[in-house]
Amino acid sequence: MNGRLAPLKDIVAIVGVGETDYAKDYRGSGGQAVEKGVARYDSYTLASRALKRALDDAGLTKSDIDGLCTANLSGERASELWGLNPRWSGSGDAAQCIIEATMAINAGLCTTVALVYGNAQRSMDTAYGGARVTGGAITSYFYYAPWGMTSQGALYALFFQRHKLLYGTTEEQLGAIAVAFRKHAGLNPNAVMQKPLTITEYLNAPYIAEPLRLYDYCLINDGGVALIVRRADMARDLRQRPIMVSGFGWSEENVDATQLRPRLKSFYHGAHHEVAAQVYPMAGVTPNDVDVFATYDSFSVHLLASLEGFGFCKEGEGGAFVQGGRIELGGELPCNTSGGMLSESYMQSWNHQPELVRQLRGGLGSRQVAGAEVAQYVHDVAGKCKSLIYTKGA
Repeated sequence: MNGRLAPLKDIVAIVGVGETDYAKDYRGSGGQAVEKGVARYDSYTLASRALKRALDDAGLTKSDIDGLCTANLSGERASELWGLNPRWSGSGDAAQCIIEATMAINAGLCTTVALVYGNAQRSMDTAYGGARVTGGAITSYFYYAPWGMTSQGALYALFFQRHKLLYGTTEEQLGAIAVAFRKHAGLNPNAVMQKPLTITEYLNAPYIAEPLRLYDYCLINDGGVALIVRRADMARDLRQRPIMVSGFGWSEENVDATQLRPRLKSFYHGAHHEVAAQVYPMAGVTPNDVDVFATYDSFSVHLLASLEGFGFCKEGEGGAFVQGGRIELGGELPCNTSGGMLSESYMQSWNHQPELVRQLRGGLGSRQVAGAEVAQYVHDVAGKCKSLIYTKGA
């Protein structure tokens, strides 16, 4: 076991999860997709709904919360709206917030942390590419804008093109990812995209940034997600089975990031390997023990990189690995079982966490991974790689 991380194993548990109504909000009362830019919600309203549901799920109230992590929100404003005065606060993506909350609880700064995300990105017609993208915290997102490459889709198109050239990976193999995730979404009443998708439909869809097609891209929808993380010895006798945070890891590749070298030269496998060397020993498991897997999937190609980088298959063999039903429910390694960001909801890493928690709790009917005891999430965005391993609590 990783000596430095070992003391943090199983010291916190996820005790509550909550999400907004992705599908209902996306379609509105008329049943048709609400147009982008038609303001129906703000991010704080969505976050508030998710937090209320997470607290109800845990059987707790806001008076039990003494720590707060927010994403896409001002922690100060959120606390004011919700009547909270947390002893500790943080911010970041879902994996970062869980890791930081674990460390804060271990340090004695707090005992029960609400992790809350809200994003009215469809209502606000948020631009993730195009002429309106002029800056941001991640330089590689806009570095090449003067030459017309402004979107992450274009960057990941280059990523997959190199994978094709190096390993012979085919577009039909990549399509197996979108088809599998859509199958999973069809079993999830809260998923935005319910219509079945065939490989023929995938291949007939237009290129957005060749070689990536329409169904390789994530959704743009409004939503909110909340998680309640609590000190493990305080997690017993609550409404739900506690799901333990048993392992995590974190590594970044930033040198030459604006030149795209880590992304295109090695598919970020250097960071993958470093995180794998942290997360598996800390949790006391191996990739063979993982029952259900989820990865950040703003684009389908993320899954190829994470499966190869974390040793589920050899580098260059991701295309073959995802075929034949292996990543589908009932397969060897069910992946993104809610539908992920391609078909369930684009919540920038947050919607994967409630799905993994629910898989370990059990009771998901036709979407349930039988006997699931170990779940892994991989966050791989702009050179920042993190991973979480959840296990069933007692």
